[in-house]
Amino acid sequence: MAHRVVIVGGGFGGLYAARSLGRADVELTLIDRRNFHLFQPLLYQVATGALSPGEIASPLRYVLNRQKNTRVLLGEVSDIDVDGRAVICTDGSRVPYDSLILAPGSTHSYFKHPEWAKIAPGLKTVEDATAIRTRVLLAFERAEKETDPEAQRAQLTFVVVGGGPTGVELAGALGEISRDTLKKDFRSINPADARIFLVEGENRVLPPYPPDLSKAAEKSLIELGVQTRANSMVTDVDEHGVTIRSGDKETRIEARTVLWAAGVQASPLGKVVAERTGAELDKAGRVSVEPDLSVKGHPEILIVGDLARFEQEGKLVPGVAPTAMQEGQYAAKLIVKRLRNEKTEPFHYRDKGSLATIGRNRAVAQIGPLVQGNLAEVIKRLQLAGEIEDAGYIELFRRSAVVEQLQKLNLGGAQIDDCVLNLRLVLHAEQLNAVQVDLRNVSGPEAVAADLNDFVVIVQVLPGQIEHELGLQGLDNRRAQG
Repeated sequence: MAHRVVIVGGGFGGLYAARSLGRADVELTLIDRRNFHLFQPLLYQVATGALSPGEIASPLRYVLNRQKNTRVLLGEVSDIDVDGRAVICTDGSRVPYDSLILAPGSTHSYFKHPEWAKIAPGLKTVEDATAIRTRVLLAFERAEKETDPEAQRAQLTFVVVGGGPTGVELAGALGEISRDTLKKDFRSINPADARIFLVEGENRVLPPYPPDLSKAAEKSLIELGVQTRANSMVTDVDEHGVTIRSGDKETRIEARTVLWAAGVQASPLGKVVAERTGAELDKAGRVSVEPDLSVKGHPEILIVGDLARFEQEGKLVPGVAPTAMQEGQYAAKLIVKRLRNEKTEPFHYRDKGSLATIGRNRAVAQIGPLVQGNLAEVIKRLQLAGEIEDAGYIELFRRSAVVEQLQKLNLGGAQIDDCVLNLRLVLHAEQLNAVQVDLRNVSGPEAVAADLNDFVVIVQVLPGQIEHELGLQGLDNRRAQG
């Protein structure tokens, strides 16, 4: 009988574990509440209308349909029979396992104020994103009809709580909507009059980033009309606005749209694991794991992604997609090595950098030497640095041909700098992440693509509506088009 592996969760960690076990001599079952994988880093673009939900979701069965050892089950795991080695779903069904990989992800944390959730939606699911999009667009519609200046002002005031990457990207997108996308659509209001506040409890936005990049990000946000409020904590949220405290001073902001991008709480499965195994939980509900990502005393249970509390060199590894990807791949390889009685090594997280996009043509990134500016400048500096690795969700390897290919297009440096770039990461059926960069205001329809390890970088020149793609290695064209 083949070794039975059950993976709970079809996010980055679970899916990368499943893909890594595709050719292993195991019987693999993936269980998820949804039957699709969601590319969460781009949820903010769905929330602001730049993308449709279908562009960032891919059916799990379709992604894994070539793996003959794999089945996908739609269900929600609510309990674990540790002694009997089976997971129990909410419908009462049991799925037995020999090895279990838990990758259920996380949810929002409202810091002991769950009542704020209905007023200030977070951004974790497609439903969250579409609900936020509806709120944002309806705010402008209501302002258009409003005759009272104060009420109109409140409708045109948006507060984003949390100055991490999600909050920065969301605030930047709101700034672009109000100052560009909707600028000609209304008659009674000027969308550019919208006030957008970004509230962060730390002393600067993007706290995990170096101070120079935080400063550059704040400058880009200000150019988009976003007002940052650092060293500020939210003390109250209601249907009419928020109250924030900075030191001993409290300030009230009248706003009809409040969006939540602060605080993360691990899946409730963490509590189940703690109760069934005696594992320790931290304040965020994450399970403390061993160096091989297993639960203490239960080597058959591995935890990856947001549910795992893993320290490296005395620091917690960041709760980002690349971490979950690496942990998922490691867990899969660990299982295979155990079955072969091979030596195993502890998990080691490799920090490949971070990137946050701010609107359509601005970004900050940390990849070796610090880079900042619009996306064209980011790519150019990466190439010039000669240390091109990968930035968050962008995989750009050393000596990549991207900029070299751009130079072959006979584009002058100033012309490249003037290009308006739109970064789009698209999940492909074969689990490739396609980084699509649209170059506008460039003469001549041309496109280049460089296959970089397991990722494809597509640089596509679109003067108007002309679309031309080369060397896409079988990538679904419908998903690749901008």
